[in-house]
Amino acid sequence: MRNGVIIDEKDNVVVAIRQLEAGADVAYPLPAGGEGHVVTKEAIPLFHKIARTDIKKGDKVVKYGEYIGVATRDISQGEHVHTHNCESSDELKDTDANGVGTVETTTAAAPAQHECTRTFRGYRRADGQVGIRNHVLILPTSICASDTSERIARAVAGCVSFHNQNGCSQVNVDQQLTLDTLAGLAANPNVYAVLAVSLGCEGCQNDLVVDAIRKRTNKPIRSLVIQQVGGAIKAIEQGTRIAHELVAEAAACEREDVPVSELIFGTNCGGSDTSSGLGSNPLIGEVSDWLVGQGATTVLCETPELFGGEHILARRAASPEVGEQVLKIVRDYEKYVQGFGAEMREGNPSPGNMAGGLTTLEEKSLGCIHKAGHSPINAVYPYAAQLKSHEGLVIMDTPGNDPSSVGGIIAGGCQLVIFSTGLGTPTGNAIAPVLRITANGRTAQTMADHIDFDAQATIYGPETMEELRDQLIDKIIAVCNGEPTCAEALGFTETALPHLCNYM
Repeated sequence: MRNGVIIDEKDNVVVAIRQLEAGADVAYPLPAGGEGHVVTKEAIPLFHKIARTDIKKGDKVVKYGEYIGVATRDISQGEHVHTHNCESSDELKDTDANGVGTVETTTAAAPAQHECTRTFRGYRRADGQVGIRNHVLILPTSICASDTSERIARAVAGCVSFHNQNGCSQVNVDQQLTLDTLAGLAANPNVYAVLAVSLGCEGCQNDLVVDAIRKRTNKPIRSLVIQQVGGAIKAIEQGTRIAHELVAEAAACEREDVPVSELIFGTNCGGSDTSSGLGSNPLIGEVSDWLVGQGATTVLCETPELFGGEHILARRAASPEVGEQVLKIVRDYEKYVQGFGAEMREGNPSPGNMAGGLTTLEEKSLGCIHKAGHSPINAVYPYAAQLKSHEGLVIMDTPGNDPSSVGGIIAGGCQLVIFSTGLGTPTGNAIAPVLRITANGRTAQTMADHIDFDAQATIYGPETMEELRDQLIDKIIAVCNGEPTCAEALGFTETALPHLCNYM
């Protein structure tokens, strides 16, 4: 029985796909055919790495055919390779522009474009966008309005809300980012109408937020200012009446057949372990390529988790300018963190990532970018910027923090986010369904309440990747048609807005 995997012939490590004892014979298929073997010299935890050959101190450790770290001591064939003998190194940084100036030689090929073959049942909005949910959003313009907004939303079925930790005590550039994000969340096509609730004295004044929303969409918007109506109790009473009116209007909307080319499909990962890069992220990549071929837009995000893989993405850019933008968002993010006297690798990978077999940020990133499939990258967007339909694969510059990155792409217009996890996570969102998948069989059992799709067959079979892709596409369309995700059923709506600097 095969109990190991290598991804590329150049790899000098093997991944254990079962927990192994010392002296175990690790059998793994070779990419070019045949089978390789290595004998373990010590116990190897599930999804951790084994030295395929002797690796000398200072030599580069290779996985996915790319450098993931440098050996900090001599490693013998069959030894466990992890944080005790491998680490990131500045030598891994590729600073030669990575061939971006000659992107015409890229090996990335666009998926074959053809007539859209699948549809879903969506809500066509007055602004032309298509939603897969029909929410009334009770939108707090600041933290001071968040509890009031939540109570209004809880009182009326069909309403959603979230806690906004921002909206006041911000410098101008930070407040503008908050305004843009709030406007994007309100403009998301899953939202029929908006009730904007403010305290009255915050930086993100109600009229500023409403004006920002109107620049993006012509959907119904109502306003409520707590200080003007005489306090939170009166605001909840008035807001509940308004919410009932908006929900009644929304109930008149009917679903209609819509081609999947109308989707703006978000991708994200969190609580990652090695199974994410081995199985679930490549599966998402297959779905992404299929959707691009159908004429949809798909979105890769989490800039900190492009580190170490940015050169691969840059080579797939549709133009040298886009390639340079890919590299720039990574460079800028690193400089931003260094401005606080910190380094990206201090908190990434997380303790859970490392327990799951991920040793370095480069290794984590190389697994993360599999969500982008093999399509050319057509654009790079700032956080929460309005995404375009029918644009193929694009990147949005977001933090790695899950609620913040998911929130950013939903503010950009994603109607649905697919979220891979190795260890399990409850992340959801108030506005768009978050469909979670895992290729870790243990997690599929222990975190079953949070997993929508069990993808462990991507590693263990017997289904092929194409068969699993088609199954996942069917699941995605079912969610688009109204089937609730686990996060929706549990009412999980974690949302975090990013900061550019501390509060004033």
